[in-house]
Amino acid sequence: MSQPHDRYVRIFDTTLRDGEQSPGATLTSAEKLDVAKALSRLGVDIIEAGFPAASPDDLAAVQSIAAGVGTEPVLGRPSAEPPIICALARASEGDLDKAWEAVRLAVRPRLHTFLATSPIHREHKLRMSREEVLRRAERMVAYARQLTPDVEFSPEDAGRTEPEFLYQVLEAVIAAGATTLNIPDTVGYTLPHEFGALIEGIMQHVRGIEGVTVSVHCHDDLGLATANTLAGLRAGARQAEVTINGIGERAGNTALEEVVMALHVRRASFGLETGIDTTGLVRTSKLVSSRTGLVVQPNKAIVGANAFAHESGIHQDGMLKHEQTYEIMRPETVGAGRTQLVLGKHSGRHAFAARLRELGFPLEGEPLESAFSRFKLLAEKKKSVTDADLTALAATEGDAGAAAFVLEDLHVSCGTGGLPTASVRLRGPDGTVHVRASVGTGPVDAVFKAIDEVVAAPSELVEYSVTAVTEGIDALGESSVRVRARQGDPRLSPQHLATRPALFHGHGADTDIIVASTKAYLGALNRLLASLAPAEAQPDVGSEARA
Repeated sequence: MSQPHDRYVRIFDTTLRDGEQSPGATLTSAEKLDVAKALSRLGVDIIEAGFPAASPDDLAAVQSIAAGVGTEPVLGRPSAEPPIICALARASEGDLDKAWEAVRLAVRPRLHTFLATSPIHREHKLRMSREEVLRRAERMVAYARQLTPDVEFSPEDAGRTEPEFLYQVLEAVIAAGATTLNIPDTVGYTLPHEFGALIEGIMQHVRGIEGVTVSVHCHDDLGLATANTLAGLRAGARQAEVTINGIGERAGNTALEEVVMALHVRRASFGLETGIDTTGLVRTSKLVSSRTGLVVQPNKAIVGANAFAHESGIHQDGMLKHEQTYEIMRPETVGAGRTQLVLGKHSGRHAFAARLRELGFPLEGEPLESAFSRFKLLAEKKKSVTDADLTALAATEGDAGAAAFVLEDLHVSCGTGGLPTASVRLRGPDGTVHVRASVGTGPVDAVFKAIDEVVAAPSELVEYSVTAVTEGIDALGESSVRVRARQGDPRLSPQHLATRPALFHGHGADTDIIVASTKAYLGALNRLLASLAPAEAQPDVGSEARA
C-alpha cells in the first residue's frame, strides 16, 4: 500500500466513466476497449472502466475491458503488470453486485463506491441525516470488501462537507475495509489553498489514514481542477483521478496530461513521479478525441494544436536562438512531433528566412527583403501561410529580381454585361511610370494586352496556367506563363537566338489569380527583355528560364 510520503503518484483514469458522461461523448463497447488499451499502453495505474449499473451495455463494456486489458500487460505498457480495472457503484448492494460482476475477471479488480456527504446533498438529494449517511457508507464499504480486497470510497461533494463530519465518515470506512479514500471536489467549488488545506486536515486528523491511499478527484467548473489536484498531491494525496483531454461532466475533470507534465516539468518542486509514458500523451489525446467526437481546443495545454506553435516574431526569434526561451518542455516529450514556427502576420524575418532555407530557398539580401515584403502582404489576407504558399512566393523571387518592369497597380472590370477591361500602371527600368488600358476577350487577356502596349517585347504567348496552391476560399493562386521570342523581330538576330533560350518562363503567386497571372506574364517578358542585352554582358539566366 502506498504511504503518504511515497514519491509515486498513481494515475487513476476515469475517461471511460466520468469522461463519457460529457454530453455527446457516449462510446460503444468496442470504442471503450480501444481507449482502455491505449490507456494501458500509456501506463495508467487504474482504469475506471464504467458504471455497470447504468445499463446492460455499460456492464458488458466493463466486462470486456476486465477480460481484454485487465488480465495481462498490454504490449508497450511501461508497467510489468496489467492495470487495475475499476467499476463505479452507488452505495447499494445491487450496484456493487453489478460492478463486481463486471470486473471480477480482471487480475487486479477494484470496486469504487460513493455517497454524498455535504449538507446540501444530504438534505436535498439523499434526504438523509448525518447518522444515516455514516452508517450507509460504513455498511456498503464492508459489503464491497467481502467481494474484493481493493475498495475505494468517495464522499461525494467532500469540498463542501463539514470537515469534522468528513473525518468521521472517512474513519468509519477505513475501519470497514476501504483501501483508497478519494476526496472529490465534485462541483469544482474549492480554491487551491482550500483544497490543499482539506487534504492536510485529512492527513492530520483521520485515524488510520497512514494505511490507505488518499486520492483527489477535481472538477473544472472554475478552471481550477489541475491547480486543486496539484495542491492535493502536495498536501499528501498519492492518487490523482483524471481524464484524457479533461473531458467530463459540465466543464470537465482534471486533465491527465496537465497533471502528469506538471509533475514531470516541475519535478524539483514536487518531488513526485508517475508511471506514465509521456511520449504517448498526444497520441492518446487524439484517439479519445476521435472516438468521443469532442474536439480538443487549439490552445489546450500539452496536447492542443498550438501547444508548441509560435507565430510572434519575437517568440520565433527567441526559439531559433535557444529552445528554452519560450518552451518549458520539448514537444517530443509528449509525442507532439516538433516545434512549429507558424508563419503569419506576426512573424519576423528571422523565422521566415529559416523556414525558406528548410524548404530549399536560402534567400539573402534584397531577394529576401522582397520575398518577406510579399509574405507580409499575403499574411494580412490569410490566417496562416502554409509551406506551399512559401514555396510559391520563393519561386517567384527570381522573376522579381530580374524585373525590368514592375507592376504598381492593376484594375479589372468584367462580367456578363460590358467588355472585359483592364488598366495597368507599370514602372519601367528608368523609373518612368506608364499607364495603359485595354479591352480583351476576358480579364486576363485585357491585362496582357495592356502590358504589351507598355513593354513592347518581341514575344508570343505559348502557355498559360493557373492552379490553387492550397485549399479554401483564401487559397493562394499560382500562375505559370511561357512566352516565345517572336521570329522576325529585328532585335532578335539568328546569332542572338542561338546563344539564348527561345522560351521564357514567368511565375506569379497571389490570392487574386488576376494579379498572379499579371506577375507571371511580366516575369516572362522581363526575362525576354534581359536576353536582348549584349551576349558578352548577359549572365547565365539559369535553368529556370529554359524550356
